[in-house]
Amino acid sequence: MRLGGPVAALACVALLAACSRAAERPSAPAPVQVTVVTVYRQSVPVVIELPGRTSANLVAQVRARVDGIVLRQETREGSEVKAGQRLYQIDPELYIAALNSANAMLQKAQANLAAQSATVERYKLLVPRNAISKQDYDSAVSAQGQAAADVASGKAAVETAKINLGYTNVSSPITGRAGISQVTHGAYVQAGQATLMSTVQQIDPIKVDVTQSSVEGLRLRRDYADGKLKLNGPGQAKVTLVLEDGTEYSRPGSLQFTDITVDQSTGSVTVRALFPNPDGVLLPGMFVRARIEEGVRENAILVPQVGVTHDPRGNATALVVAADGKVALRKLQLAGTQGDQWIVEHGLEDGDHVIVGGLQRVQPGAAVQIAKK
Repeated sequence: MRLGGPVAALACVALLAACSRAAERPSAPAPVQVTVVTVYRQSVPVVIELPGRTSANLVAQVRARVDGIVLRQETREGSEVKAGQRLYQIDPELYIAALNSANAMLQKAQANLAAQSATVERYKLLVPRNAISKQDYDSAVSAQGQAAADVASGKAAVETAKINLGYTNVSSPITGRAGISQVTHGAYVQAGQATLMSTVQQIDPIKVDVTQSSVEGLRLRRDYADGKLKLNGPGQAKVTLVLEDGTEYSRPGSLQFTDITVDQSTGSVTVRALFPNPDGVLLPGMFVRARIEEGVRENAILVPQVGVTHDPRGNATALVVAADGKVALRKLQLAGTQGDQWIVEHGLEDGDHVIVGGLQRVQPGAAVQIAKK
């Protein structure tokens, strides 16, 4: 049966309306493109950055050991001096005279000893003949002993006089750099007051003392006991230095030791490192930051810091792209940082795709597309 004109027209209108409604229905949104990094487990160096100050490797305060007038200063302030090099000359005349007097007293004692010894030898022959009494012989032997003691005392006096005369040449006990002179030509110095004359400091190598939290040290030791960490021993740990202006010191140092006593006021322990300083760049008292590679953490994962966030409770989290192409939330257990990356112990697996770009546009469960590099 053929439809009339009005019916055909109505059918066409209905068909057009249906097509219009189909065209107005929104299509499914395209997956959001995100940037990811693929992470793998690896051995990660454990590096800590600690504040500290430099100090001279050796410090010697040069003080007067005899009384006298300073005749001259032999070295310039700030100059390099060798161990045993003379720094000052104290007037030696009085001590030369004392040495001469001690020598004279020693010679007198030696002469007396020779005379007493000869007497004893003569008396030894006369006693059997009853030419002298036994008491006279005993007295001679006693006098000989006193004369020998006088010789020993005289030798000690000579040695003391020589030592005091040597102290008039004030020398440096160590090799280092001479500091500001505390006395000048013509100054009177005293041994009794231990007059400070100068200070010599050895700054090559130079010590760096930094402080480490006892809590951090406890965590490192616990991780080592659990097998998570392989520690580097003293002298093996690599140490680099960041100077006050933010630049890195060009020469690496070595870890010497970690103190075993915790400072009760700060809850920290002292860690000491030693750095070569041939150019004198480092000076005692400078504030520095030391980066110490204390060991290696096994089976850890490095994740860029931009890929890790924290929830309201402070828990570290990361978004990963699962195998089905959807976003999944992972809770992480962190073990510090290395540069601009977090060290992750738990929460991620080998081959996980961690989202580092487009985090603000995705949520867990959302379908995403990994952007091609």
